[in-house]
Amino acid sequence: MSTPAAPIVLLHGVGLDHTMWQPLVPLLGERGAVDVLTPDLPGHGANPPVADGVSLAGMAEQVAASVPPGSHLVGFSLGALVAQHLARYRPDLVASLTSVSSVCRRTLAERAAVLQRLATAERDFPSSVAASLQRWFPEPDADPDLIHRTEKTLLANDTASYLRCYRVFATADEELAPELGRIAVPALAVTGDLDPGSTPQMTDRLAAAIPGCHAQVVPGARHMWPAQRPAELATRLWAFLEGVNA
Repeated sequence: MSTPAAPIVLLHGVGLDHTMWQPLVPLLGERGAVDVLTPDLPGHGANPPVADGVSLAGMAEQVAASVPPGSHLVGFSLGALVAQHLARYRPDLVASLTSVSSVCRRTLAERAAVLQRLATAERDFPSSVAASLQRWFPEPDADPDLIHRTEKTLLANDTASYLRCYRVFATADEELAPELGRIAVPALAVTGDLDPGSTPQMTDRLAAAIPGCHAQVVPGARHMWPAQRPAELATRLWAFLEGVNA
């Protein structure tokens, strides 16, 4: 089995941190990945809170310092937008781009929905966390340990910093959309068919916008499927990277 010639860099979603990738990292190691990096996004994890007015470009610039040249970049949700920005403006850092559960060119209704979620978080952050968990893990048999870990990570955020980053997530796809056609690295876009926020339609839009990008939809999967079904992501990612290196 061939292996990537460069590190795999995994970028998490808004309000989360590098720990979301803990189930995936050893699976990639089993498949021969030499180096898997999981930096925290600005304002997340051990990083200091972001300042008012933070932008996607500003977040990507900070993340770039943690990305070795020629990396295979994998971004989830907000991390996917950061990864796309790096692929567009720092192609020296990116050997391939995988966008997992990414938004793209939201419709007016989709934009209104995400801005409503932002407004809810501004009014009552704990309630918005509870709503996110219900949206991400509605199944009665969802792993309670995973839910608890996710809730703990979300609630540990500096609230003001989280809201600033969430605003980037809610709006930056609009500014990024005109630039997607200039991404020139091998690309994959994949989401769950039951994801109401990063829908299969958005993944189709993303694949249509990035030259040569392939779209995949995971049956029966919701937004947090990378944490719930890490083996499936590892398999899909590895198949993509083998094609890149063929």
